[in-house]
Amino acid sequence: MEDWLEAAARERPDHAAVVADDGSATYAELDERVTRRARELAGDGVRAGHAVPVALPPSLAFAELMHAAQRIGAALMPLPPGTPLPRAPRRVGEGVHTVIGTSGTTGEPKVVELTAANHVASAAASADALGVEPGDRWLCPLPVHHVGGLGVLVRCAINRTTAVLHERFEAERVKRILEAGEVTLASLVPTMLARLRESGLRAGPNLRAIALGGGPIPAGLLDWARDAEIPVVPVYGMTETCSQIAAGSPGRPLAGVELAIGADREILVRGPMVAAKEVGPDGWLHTGDLGWLDESGRLHVEGRLKELIVTGGENVAPLEVEQALLAHPAVADAGVTGVADPQWGEAVVAFVVLSSPAAPGELRAWCRERLAPFKVPKSVHPVARLPRNANGKLVRERLSAPNRWKK
Repeated sequence: MEDWLEAAARERPDHAAVVADDGSATYAELDERVTRRARELAGDGVRAGHAVPVALPPSLAFAELMHAAQRIGAALMPLPPGTPLPRAPRRVGEGVHTVIGTSGTTGEPKVVELTAANHVASAAASADALGVEPGDRWLCPLPVHHVGGLGVLVRCAINRTTAVLHERFEAERVKRILEAGEVTLASLVPTMLARLRESGLRAGPNLRAIALGGGPIPAGLLDWARDAEIPVVPVYGMTETCSQIAAGSPGRPLAGVELAIGADREILVRGPMVAAKEVGPDGWLHTGDLGWLDESGRLHVEGRLKELIVTGGENVAPLEVEQALLAHPAVADAGVTGVADPQWGEAVVAFVVLSSPAAPGELRAWCRERLAPFKVPKSVHPVARLPRNANGKLVRERLSAPNRWKK
């Protein structure tokens, strides 16, 4: 596989490669550091075909290990910071660049093997959606043990541009950077953008796009961004596809991406960015997501197939109910699930985080004006927060046991 860092150090030696909380480095400097780190890994017994476990936040140190693993033909296995590292090395196939876990929002995370070729195809697809400029600086306050954060670091290396990494999301800090024009691109999840709206974010110079993904986006949030002239681009993707495969609202398939709708309205994907081991016998990645394609081929995502609520014999997609609730001006966040019910089989139940007072009855009436009767929540519960993972995604399975997360 091509050594992206070596090529970048040759072509742009003095250009900033990584700007992070633990230090910064040009491509030439990072190349030297990675050469030393690769020797250290080899001295520790790491060989081609091994997966190197790394439990670090977004940082220069993480970038060094990512490139060092690639340089000796090993793979990177990013884990959440603090995670105990496995003692026995995991073996991977030829060409595997990354061994990474899915978000696990609908059950136990699974491990996905992504090749360098997958990442290169994904970078090309992202460039199709957001463009690439020589002076690009891409802000990433997302965790790098999820593909959304890792993808920023990989794409910047492939494109010889600059990754700006924050160990954690801090609204005021990100606001200052965006308004000062210090970055041209950023990756955020909806909860982060909502906090930036609360902090009074205003449009700044140089920002070309905020790639926004990782969960349902309140319509009001996109309306605010448009009115404030903040360039937000909703993106849809998953670990198995190296992140982005569609952009816009509704989503336009990116370059090299093929989409289809299978049985039970499941979204199917194929293309060079899809992990080979995740492809089914029919040649498609079965995403487990519900959706449909309109006449122009744009994708409308309706939620997870496993998350469908069956109430009184009718199917309800939680995402549709959440979007209706999020359209209410008092609702800052919403999560919907099904709970066992002797009459309906499952009852639609909603949990909401309020930005201003609103009674549950008012919110149910709001839903009745926008949804079919069987989709209206049987109950609405105001809470201080919703259970989300490190990447900001709603962990829906925990909604059915609120005592586990409401404390």
